[in-house]
Amino acid sequence: MSRTNFDQLLQAGCHFGHLRRKWNPAMAPYIFMERNGIHIIDLNKTVAKVDEAAEALKEIAKTGKKILFVATKKQAKDAVAEKAASINMPYVNERWAGGMLTNFPTIRKAVKKMTNIDKLLNDGTFSNLSKRELLQISRQRAKLEKNLGSIADLTRLPSALFVVDVMKEHIAVKEANRLGIPVFGIVDTNSDPKNIDYVIPANDDAKDSVEAILSAVCGAIAEGLEERKAEKADDKAAAEQKDQPKKKAARKDEAE
Repeated sequence: MSRTNFDQLLQAGCHFGHLRRKWNPAMAPYIFMERNGIHIIDLNKTVAKVDEAAEALKEIAKTGKKILFVATKKQAKDAVAEKAASINMPYVNERWAGGMLTNFPTIRKAVKKMTNIDKLLNDGTFSNLSKRELLQISRQRAKLEKNLGSIADLTRLPSALFVVDVMKEHIAVKEANRLGIPVFGIVDTNSDPKNIDYVIPANDDAKDSVEAILSAVCGAIAEGLEERKAEKADDKAAAEQKDQPKKKAARKDEAE
């Protein structure tokens, strides 16, 4: 069953590309036609690509690995934060810090610094500081929270990157490519799909378009997480059933 359909994507405005003069020729295979100087994306191909990406993301989630969502543009940042948080996945929607992937240990140190500040604030260590010093620490904590709070639970490199607007987030894409991390991306007609492993051709400027695609892929990820949970429960039940004869034997020995 398809994750989405032509009519849903059409209603969300996923078919609107950029002006012809801004197009990237590498996106030609995904363009249906030109209308009033604007390229129209072939939504039949978008449906197929959404399904392909969704199934791949589902399999990643099923193994218990993390998928990092990236969208810092105004139209997409709130949608990404909401959808990623709903499936307990990390996301970046403020500013991509250079080296977030390629210099991951340093980023983890910054996250730990934020945690340490919280600990020291709560245990009273900072109680003797002046108001000015406390204000400086609070501002530092707020800055760290804004930029890194959404990846606080990311203790190791993600297994995949999902990017909205691959041209704007080119640094994130470049870092993922360098580390061999697969990139899933909503790619508009002005972008280069060359370095994207799973291309989803669609309008990356409209909020409704981004939400429609995020809903489809996050739904698949949620399914993967549920299947993983069910498999763990089955394994636990099987292990307990296997141990029952041993437990009975042990109780019998104790009784004797």
